[in-house]
Amino acid sequence: MASKIFMPKLSPTMEEGQISRWLKKEGDEVQLNEPIAEVDTDKATMEMTALESGVLLKILVPEGASAKLGQIIGIIGKKGEDISQILAEINSAESAEKTSFEKEPAQPLETAETVSEQPSTSTTTVEDGRIFVSPIAARMAAEHGIDLKTVKGSGPGGRIIKRDIEQLLAKVEHKKEIPAVLPQVFKPAEATSVSAYREEATTPMRRTIATRLAQSIGPIPTFYLTVEIEMDRAIEFRQQINTRLTEEEKVSLNDIIVKAAAMALMKHPFVNSSYRDDKIRFYEDADIGVAVAIDEGLITPVIRKANRKGILEISREIKQLATRAREKKLQPEEYTGATFSISNLGMFGIKQFTAIINPPEAAILAVGSAMQIPVARNGNVEIHSIMHVTMSCDHRVIDGATGARFLQTFKQMLEDPISMLL
Repeated sequence: MASKIFMPKLSPTMEEGQISRWLKKEGDEVQLNEPIAEVDTDKATMEMTALESGVLLKILVPEGASAKLGQIIGIIGKKGEDISQILAEINSAESAEKTSFEKEPAQPLETAETVSEQPSTSTTTVEDGRIFVSPIAARMAAEHGIDLKTVKGSGPGGRIIKRDIEQLLAKVEHKKEIPAVLPQVFKPAEATSVSAYREEATTPMRRTIATRLAQSIGPIPTFYLTVEIEMDRAIEFRQQINTRLTEEEKVSLNDIIVKAAAMALMKHPFVNSSYRDDKIRFYEDADIGVAVAIDEGLITPVIRKANRKGILEISREIKQLATRAREKKLQPEEYTGATFSISNLGMFGIKQFTAIINPPEAAILAVGSAMQIPVARNGNVEIHSIMHVTMSCDHRVIDGATGARFLQTFKQMLEDPISMLL
């Protein structure tokens, strides 16, 4: 008997998935546990596998379209099997969902007060200057800036329903597949606009970044502490390590910074903690999230138990995880559950900046570049490599003095790397 294929939960924070690519087409045979589609989650592109063998009889969610967790996206069964009854059940369920929303009075929207204009397609029925639309479709249209005058409703009496908006959004997603070498099309500037512009639909990753960071900077009472660190000995320490390694194995200053932070966290448990309503959760080990920039945003692969690992081992893990992150091949357990994060923009020549805490962590380090500057010492002017580090702190668990003591320990370990071993 034919079975429904549901959108699975492929990451801990996933609420919906976007079908990046179907690996099978309708009519293809599928084996148990065989990958059948690639799904863009909030953090990575994951393969979705078949839960049974059979033939892919129907694809219900096309490439580029999104589906909520548990939504039916396809049907699998025997070759030639009649699936009309299943399709009828799906349509009936959708109708029931629409009916539940439409028990409220129909929400007519004045055509003159709708959202931003879109290129005209086919239009829906408009009576007395009003458009009839279900509440969920109205919300989706508002969120995505869709002019309801351009949407043809497929519901009863021409009502615009959820499926109509999803189909339009799917078409928008397909437009993103145009090669980057083609000229970019900009909308002409309106009378009050300064410049022409273009718009791209946000990816699941970018939407998740926006949601999580919006949860951080507002609700979390954040303060910032900045310290200057003399990096001469750390640079010399790195050079000594690299003389024994091949070119591929050489460590970076960031690897040493990660190790120093991990060891400092062991001496200051409040910085290696998280606020949990009426509790503070203290972590036994330092699981360091290392921010990696990728095309679609920022992701933080996690170095587990960094306090128990050597610098060379940390360096190897960062290289491997960064490569997998850029290829969008990280598994959820590789980028979730950090206890502390580090964002390093020093390689871009950034002297100093602040970073946003990644909840539920209590702090994040923003690391600038190590720059040679003149420093006054004992009445003389000397040249030293100075690095600025700013820590963003969750004041619910970290007080000013607590954060300052952590930075003192962190600074000491980088200015005298042998102290990491003490």
